[in-house]
Amino acid sequence: MNSAASSPQFHDIKPPLEIVTIGTWLGRIAAAALLGALLWLGWWLWRRRKPRTARAHRIPPDERARTRLDAALALLDHPERFCTAVSEITRAYLEERFGLKAPDQTTEEFLVDLSKNAELDERHKESLAGFLTGCDLVKFAKFEPARTDLEALHAAALDLVMQTATVSAPAAAAPPILPPSLPPVGKAP
Repeated sequence: MNSAASSPQFHDIKPPLEIVTIGTWLGRIAAAALLGALLWLGWWLWRRRKPRTARAHRIPPDERARTRLDAALALLDHPERFCTAVSEITRAYLEERFGLKAPDQTTEEFLVDLSKNAELDERHKESLAGFLTGCDLVKFAKFEPARTDLEALHAAALDLVMQTATVSAPAAAAPPILPPSLPPVGKAP
């Protein structure tokens, strides 16, 4: 009989087990909370500081809109792209200048919200309704306007930007600015 085969095999000693106590868990939670608080504080300070430096060198909304509207004139040969660009520029201007959520809404939703807004006077609201409706006819109803109609849409957008660049006392109600061959608000072509 082989004595080595019958002798018990010994295994190496296992390392000690880590005993996690409630104090260890509380320490880890406190460290994570402290790290989270420091990250949040850094983000808050960075975010709070950033707009101040940006405001000093910022281009006014009306100037930016006029520049973009002038650049959109290059799209006059493509009515749908032109109307989309001019409409987006005007909506972005209205959001930046007056806080209206124009880019996120349909024209109908925007006009309902606009009717409740006190910052724009009625002639600007009517002009804007006619302008947006004219753009929508080209964008969605595939209306084919003449070049003069597109130039009139551009002029209406530019006029709106220039008239609302500074807050002024409401002037006497003027007729809405509509391109000559586009139907008035609410009427289909």
